[in-house]
Amino acid sequence: MTISPGTPDHYGNELLISDRSRERKERYVAFQNRIAAQRDYWLRRFCYFHAEDGRFFRFVVPEGASVLEIGSGFGDLLSRLNPSKGVGLDISPLMVAAARKRHPSSLTFYEGDAGDAEVLAKLRGRFDYVIMADTIGALDDCQTTLENLHRFCRPDTRIIVAYYSRLWEPAFWLAEKLNLKQKALPQNWLSTDDIRNLLHLAGFDTIKREWRVLVPWRALGIGRFVNRFIATLPLARRLCLRSYVIARPAPKRRLGNLSATVLVPCRNERGNIEAAVIRTPKFCEDMEILYVEGGSSDGTWDEIQRVIKAYPDRKIHALKQPGKGKGDAVRAGLAAAENDVLMILDADLTMPPEDLPKFYDALVSGRGEYINGSRMVYPMEKEAMRILNYVANRVFGWLFSYLLNQRYTDTLCGTKVLRKKDYERIAANRAYFGKLDPFGCFDLIFGASKLNLKTAEVYIRYAAREYGETQISRFLHGWLLLRMVILAYRKFKAL
Repeated sequence: MTISPGTPDHYGNELLISDRSRERKERYVAFQNRIAAQRDYWLRRFCYFHAEDGRFFRFVVPEGASVLEIGSGFGDLLSRLNPSKGVGLDISPLMVAAARKRHPSSLTFYEGDAGDAEVLAKLRGRFDYVIMADTIGALDDCQTTLENLHRFCRPDTRIIVAYYSRLWEPAFWLAEKLNLKQKALPQNWLSTDDIRNLLHLAGFDTIKREWRVLVPWRALGIGRFVNRFIATLPLARRLCLRSYVIARPAPKRRLGNLSATVLVPCRNERGNIEAAVIRTPKFCEDMEILYVEGGSSDGTWDEIQRVIKAYPDRKIHALKQPGKGKGDAVRAGLAAAENDVLMILDADLTMPPEDLPKFYDALVSGRGEYINGSRMVYPMEKEAMRILNYVANRVFGWLFSYLLNQRYTDTLCGTKVLRKKDYERIAANRAYFGKLDPFGCFDLIFGASKLNLKTAEVYIRYAAREYGETQISRFLHGWLLLRMVILAYRKFKAL
């Protein structure tokens, strides 16, 4: 409803809300048009900061994705992402004209207010990514603008909101006074907690937050060194100039009765093969158990063949892995599985198969897109885990939570669940991390984090092994885990 000037409220005050909002918008458009002529100068002057900002955006947004940028300015960030379909929206006619001139054929730009639903209705299609870089600080109504973005989203769309830290507000004020920074109108100075809350109110689910750029100047190469190796450390990162919040549309319905494959990598686990079938509930209509056998010496393969014949009412398949190690077995099994949901169950059955429906439900309900089991919350059975392993798992859980910006209490629990279509995206992107993962866990954890999949943990009661011996070497595998930490730091933090 439009409120006209002079309309009194309950207390007799005049309501000029709509007029004030319109005046703010007109003032902002005029200001943006005025600074458009100077924009190129300031972009060149702070080219290092924009290069660092673009570096992180290119890490988060894969080349060839469809991208909508709200508040696109001259369109340079959108161009750096090399999208298959790139659309920019900006409130300033002069900014839009400049963007069309700079990027005449590869991108499409529209003029209009991102808070105006009628303007947004002119934009067509849904996008893989919707970006708001700096824009949220100038919005008249942040929540309504974010709510309007749903029209451009699929369930797997990612929203990226980038903004400046409030800690830098005094420095910005001083820089403007000294003409060392482009002037700006008063901003909404929002913390990442504020942005996360706004996204929540607008119907989005925050996946992770990140902080970057401690030194916004090249400074003879010192800036690059600090931003790469120091700025992302736990305490230093909160002092960074730049913050990023990544979110997805909050799930509104279950994914339906998806088919599932329970992958059981096994080597010398003959005594657990039949128990895995008996103890695994049938939690969906189309469910298979897929054994991947790794050159056992105790007759595991023969036992698998016997069990397949003994349970004709269950869909059970088996294959022999082409290489060695659990990681190879997991990759071979996941590639061979054809069902919608992929679930890994360790053949030692220390993760109770009876808990698999919890993992399935967490995925199909939309609470998570990558479901990770955790043994570190409930009390464990005696002898289930050695004390040194327990301490190491706690430490590595904390390290990977920091490195990936999503909570992990247990990275080595063998039960991981995700959709087949997401695994295929992880496999296609595997070259970024290489094939160093001997466990089959980090290939999935790193890949899911790179794709910004929402992680959820399901807590299980870890049981002692009933058959066979553990195949974990504390010191060898501890060294391999340390290598995974170094790899994660290089690939996620030291960009």
